[in-house]
Amino acid sequence: MRKLIESTFVSLDGVIDDTRPSTASRAEPQNWGSPYWDEKHAGYSGKLMQGTDAFLSGRLTYEAFAEAWGEREGEVADLMNNMPKYVASRTLTEVGPNATLLTGDVAEEVAKLKEQPGGNILKWGTGELDRTLVEHGLVDEFHFWYFPVIVGAGKHLFEGAGFDTTHLKLADIDRFDSGIVVHIYVPK
Repeated sequence: MRKLIESTFVSLDGVIDDTRPSTASRAEPQNWGSPYWDEKHAGYSGKLMQGTDAFLSGRLTYEAFAEAWGEREGEVADLMNNMPKYVASRTLTEVGPNATLLTGDVAEEVAKLKEQPGGNILKWGTGELDRTLVEHGLVDEFHFWYFPVIVGAGKHLFEGAGFDTTHLKLADIDRFDSGIVVHIYVPK
């Protein structure tokens, strides 16, 4: 069975993104996170990509990644652009190359993806889709990248998720010289 791995940037005050429509652009991870992106950060991202052969995302992350990576070239950009993507959305009617729109019951669709042969499925970012994934026990690992920054405004980790208390087990910790600490959790 394939593993679903979620990887999310988090500030020390729990911010994961701006609010939409944006009233706090400083809350966008590319604004508060980029000063800490170094070789160790890139290496860890590369490590997550090893063994991964598909991406899962909601609409917002899919659109942000398409915009950020669509015009780039090079080994990493080619990998990001060419890897199959599965997009959960109630509003999109079409997606770009190498992307499949998940229709119907998202939990069932993701469970079917996990049953298929292949490598890991990587999901960047935490958002509305996580309510369904966590409720149905579909996430096998959470990689929370805690950045040494207090943002002060924005959307918080699992804000408004509405699922029951979910206990996790700390599986590992990775520390970067930049101050980033990645906590890896698995279901208990």
